[in-house]
Amino acid sequence: MTTPRPASSRRSRTRANGDGTVYQRKDGRWEAAGYVLAAGNTRKRVRVYGASRKDALAKLTEKIAASNLGLPVAAADSTVSAYLRYWLNGVAVHQVRENTHTRYAACVRLHLIPGLGAKKLARLSARDVRAFLDGLRATCQCCAQGTDTNRRSCCAIGQCCDKRLSPLTVTYIHSVLKSALEHAVREDDLPRNVARNIKTPAPRPRRFKPFTASEARHFLHAASGDRLNALYELALRTGLRRGELLGLHWEDLDLDGGTASIHRSLQRTPTGGLTILHTKTRASERRIALPTECINSLKAHQEQQQGERQGTGTAWSDSGLVFTTPTGGPIDPANLTRRFGRLVNRAGLRGIRFHDLRHSTATLLLEQGVDLVVIKELLGHAHIGVTAGVYAHVRLRLQRQAVDTLGGVLGSTADDPDDPSTTAVVR
Repeated sequence: MTTPRPASSRRSRTRANGDGTVYQRKDGRWEAAGYVLAAGNTRKRVRVYGASRKDALAKLTEKIAASNLGLPVAAADSTVSAYLRYWLNGVAVHQVRENTHTRYAACVRLHLIPGLGAKKLARLSARDVRAFLDGLRATCQCCAQGTDTNRRSCCAIGQCCDKRLSPLTVTYIHSVLKSALEHAVREDDLPRNVARNIKTPAPRPRRFKPFTASEARHFLHAASGDRLNALYELALRTGLRRGELLGLHWEDLDLDGGTASIHRSLQRTPTGGLTILHTKTRASERRIALPTECINSLKAHQEQQQGERQGTGTAWSDSGLVFTTPTGGPIDPANLTRRFGRLVNRAGLRGIRFHDLRHSTATLLLEQGVDLVVIKELLGHAHIGVTAGVYAHVRLRLQRQAVDTLGGVLGSTADDPDDPSTTAVVR
């Protein structure tokens, strides 16, 4: 005969209305369920899991508390579309830069929601993701997006241009989906990230066309009379990014000591316009040595800026930036790119991107035998693998030169092994 549980004990374990329920599953885990505010101003029942009753209850309490503050919480029975909007506007917006968030939003709007948005989040499978990515690779984007409808051309009149997404873009879309689903796993909305089970083909590395040594010398000679000569000197001799150059302040420079502190970047954002932000990554915050040529050109640029300040008078905008417009304001990155293109054309050089000046720096340093670690620190790469991967073609060429040199030595010794003049010292 079982003894009934005391009424006081039953009451102590009764949860208030709206607090949800907590119980132990057959597999030993604890499950908590309750109603929270979801995307679309609706209420959804969510389930969370934990190794103990206390753990599951804490997770549910956290979701209910966020819901009571008016923050929508994604539920596993919501659609992929609803979850992506929640993740984009409630999570990613606080974790990435504004320009990155803008690219995420375009990816979600143009590709992820049309392709997967109608499916239930909890029922999304690896097969669904694979079929979606395969469809992206095979579908003409003019047809899919209807970009030619208003112009009544191309795909709109039955003449498909077969404009497909590049492998790099497909990989990027896949990475955005993985990031969103990974957050769902961390919040216990999903048991696993099905997008991680899909392996996309590695895209071919983006080709770039850096200047050769002779082209670089020609470019510097052509830029010597330009108003932004000091900027081009820095770009080619130190490999600074465009935003890092435009975000450089005079207080970041120690011209007597010959160093520069890189910790800011000028970017154009959709809401703030031209904005000074932190550098791209933590590793991008660095202190670099300035070549003598850069120190001299910066001192000349400083004198030139003082003359512009006096000539402008009260119209001068004192931004503290090293490189400014003639009235002291920040230079728009797009304007710098156009100015650089005109300079290259006038110099009679082949057209390259401004960012290829950075690639030119690293390539020329590698070809001169500078250690890869030194180049990584100068460029501000997060990992040496990034530096090694980007400039693998240069390292392969250097390896070929090395083995050809060795082949010449071995070939000559084979002809006359006793000839002391063919002896080579390997260091």
